[in-house]
Amino acid sequence: MPIRTAAPPRVLTVAGSDSGGGAGIQADLKTMLAHGVHGMSVLTAVTAQNSLGVQGAWELPVEAVRAQYRSVVDDIGVQAVKTGMLASAALVETVAELLAATDAPVVVDPVGVSKHGDALLAAEALDSVRKKLLSVATVATPNLDEVAQLTGVTVTDESGMRRAAEEILAFGPRWALIKGGHLTGDAVDLLTDGSAEHWLRAPRYDNRHTHGTGCTLASAVASGLALGQDVPAAVENAKAYVTGAIRAGFPLGGGIGPVDHGWRTRLAE
Repeated sequence: MPIRTAAPPRVLTVAGSDSGGGAGIQADLKTMLAHGVHGMSVLTAVTAQNSLGVQGAWELPVEAVRAQYRSVVDDIGVQAVKTGMLASAALVETVAELLAATDAPVVVDPVGVSKHGDALLAAEALDSVRKKLLSVATVATPNLDEVAQLTGVTVTDESGMRRAAEEILAFGPRWALIKGGHLTGDAVDLLTDGSAEHWLRAPRYDNRHTHGTGCTLASAVASGLALGQDVPAAVENAKAYVTGAIRAGFPLGGGIGPVDHGWRTRLAE
């Protein structure tokens, strides 16, 4: 095999650690590897977490987050950035400031709670997400619980997803990807920039091992953008990847297992 002389596209995740490996920066880096990009990380928080839930969480100091970000971006550079768990208003505002000065597309996953219902964002940080973070996003990827947290809109059907998208777009992201996985029927998402609408549908698999879906989807979108895809193509490809990962999700521990980030590799074996 010839020696590689050029670096692959680089994607940075700014997120928390999931010690169980199913979500957070662990899921992000696995997803990036699966998409052929070089993943890098800025750690914002450490969680004690397993298939049963989050037993503890400790955010890092603002100085540590800023230093990690500058270390990576100033030397290595990035073609896309993805954000996940930011924990506090101070971290949200720090990261938003850093992103605003970075010339790369940004995918914001406004993480509020874990798959198990554990809070991952301080209530007082919601306003900072609305006013500071979403405005620097190329794509914002809230699920319906996060939509309700940020906008007060409760979505119960597909028509409600349009209203949710309007509310999210009002905070300033270029595109809103409203994830409708909590609705019944097919797994449907709505991607819109306020003009064009893209409805993405996939079968709903009878598999409860879905830990890490939000992190995985956002990281797959960021990877696609780093590879030069436009937003609709990056989201469509990410949706297909996550659907396969959900279908292949596996039991781990005594609770909710993770999606399978390496499902395409295993299919090829």
